[in-house]
Amino acid sequence: MSANTIGVPGPISCTVSRAARELGLQRVEFDIAVRLGRIRTVPDEGGGGGRRVERTEIDRLRAQDGFPDTLRERVRAVGTVEGAALMNIPAGRFTRLARLGMLVPVHHYLNRYRAVVWLYPAEELRAFTSAAEHAHLLKGRTPETLRGQLEAGVDLRARNWRGRHLGFLLRQAEGAWDRAGALAAFLAPGDIADVVKDPYERAHLNRFRAAPGSPSAHLAERIMTAQDTDETEWLRGELARTVGEARAVSPAPRPTARRPLPAARPIPPMARTVTRPNDAGKRPASSSAPPAGGPGHHRQRPARGLRAWLRRGPRAALEPVRV
Repeated sequence: MSANTIGVPGPISCTVSRAARELGLQRVEFDIAVRLGRIRTVPDEGGGGGRRVERTEIDRLRAQDGFPDTLRERVRAVGTVEGAALMNIPAGRFTRLARLGMLVPVHHYLNRYRAVVWLYPAEELRAFTSAAEHAHLLKGRTPETLRGQLEAGVDLRARNWRGRHLGFLLRQAEGAWDRAGALAAFLAPGDIADVVKDPYERAHLNRFRAAPGSPSAHLAERIMTAQDTDETEWLRGELARTVGEARAVSPAPRPTARRPLPAARPIPPMARTVTRPNDAGKRPASSSAPPAGGPGHHRQRPARGLRAWLRRGPRAALEPVRV
């Protein structure tokens, strides 16, 4: 490799908190702007799992005419009372239109009474009001078919929010498992288990399953989970298809099989030591003298008188031996 090779640095980016400050937005306004597609984010390449905003995106937004007022107005979200005033209709009519699914919320939170407060994009409310085909819904008596749905208890606010939020998660998904996790986020655990039979795939899927971001996990889970049969069946079908695609591209990790231990080699039997038995009833005599023929064996010498007698030869035959 040449010594003059210079690496090209990647795009400069910053955290979402810093981007919100530089764009003059509160954090909730920034999150709504991202969900509406007004601000583009990129994955955090540092491995943190979050999102970042490139410097070029911040410069693009700051260069727009009327910044920051125009940007804040485009991402502004209002509740029922403010939305009704913006559309110049009573708050009750606004709520009925939202329950019928004609106004789609973009965000929700809990008030101090732990009631759900839905927020709607002000830009979309103005567009709904200005459309000529909606004039009969803003004034006069509500059509009979719509009144029947309201009397039956229809409320599509949570379902419409799930649809919008699912689209946001799918736009941010980087791969098949990310898309499968986005779909699984809106299904109950039992439905996920019915669709994804393999326990290792379910465990891998849970790593990509988006968790509801809300102050109350129980309420957020209820809002996040599909309730209607047709919505649930559609999500199950999409989840099965997406998991199949993810399985073909990148199978879920599984524990590696353990190599069997080598068979233990049998221990050879120890050589048996045969000891000559003593004579029955006899105790071996102890002696300090070494056995005959052993290392310490020596030839026994005759007594001194006998030696002298042997040296004298035949003449000593008739002499007595002195021992």
